[in-house]
This record gives sequence, C-alpha cells and structure tokens, in this order.
Amino acid sequence: MKLGIQTISNQIRQNMNKHNNYFEIIVGTFVLLTAIFFFFNSFKNSKVSTSSGYHLIAQFENVDGIAIGSDVKISGVKVGSVEEQFLNPESYRATLKIKIDRAVKLSSDSSAKVSSEGLLGSKYLSIELGADEEILKEGDEIKFTQSSVNFEDLLGKFIFSANSDKKDAKK
Repeated sequence: MKLGIQTISNQIRQNMNKHNNYFEIIVGTFVLLTAIFFFFNSFKNSKVSTSSGYHLIAQFENVDGIAIGSDVKISGVKVGSVEEQFLNPESYRATLKIKIDRAVKLSSDSSAKVSSEGLLGSKYLSIELGADEEILKEGDEIKFTQSSVNFEDLLGKFIFSANSDKKDAKK
C-alpha cells in the first residue's frame, strides 16, 4: 500500500513538473514576443531617418525646445529632421544641422523658424519656401532664420504693461 501511494505521489509530481514546464514555456514565449514587439515598435516610431537626403545648416539666436530628432516641416508636412545641434564658437549662435528629404528642393532664399504645435505643443523647425531659382545644396546654409519665441518673456511683458496701464489710469 505504501509503495502504491508513493508511486501515485511520484506520478502526480511528474505531471505537476510537466505542467510547470509548460507554464514556464508559455510565460517565457509571451515575454519574448512582448520584447520583440516593443523593439520593432520603438524602431518603427523612432526619429531615425533611413531615407536619403541632404544636409543644411541654420543658425539662430535661440532654439529653445528644439532637440536632435525634432521635425522639419513645410506647410505642416514633415520633410526632414534635426540631426545635430551645437553652439557656433565664432558667433555664439545656436546652429542646427538638418537633413532634408532628397525629393524636396529649397530655394536659396527660403527661411527657417522655430515653431510650436499649439501653445504647449512640441517645437519643430518650419521652413518657408522662397522664390529664388538657385537651389540649396548639401552643406549650404539657410540664411534667413527666426528664433524661438519665449512665451514666459511675452507673458511677463504683458503683465508688466497691464500693471503700468492701471497705474497710468489712476493718475
């Protein structure tokens, strides 16, 4: 009788080990598939450009909110991205190296400005097309630029001017 109970007990343990192994295999497969999904999804959504394009330079007084990978848009359509950001050691101006899609041709009098998507939205570089027949080439500079608008400064000026208007009205 003791031998029979021991045999049954061993069989139950073996069956439980098989079920535990199946469970571990299922959980491991799920974890692996989840990791693969996140890897491919992050690569697909990353701002790494695999398309060919050409590089341009643009210098600004201020590029608050612009970072490597920020979009470059024409009329709201993405045509490139910011690849590098550095301070020009001679002029102390913020310099952006941008990559523009090869199919997009910019005239030499095109301009660039730092814009935002709404009041609190992310910043991007907006290109306004010019009319010149000369086309910018690899390594050329966009000469006409407009820096980022600092909303804190504008708000401070607005509040200050409102206070001074009230003081003037009391006099």
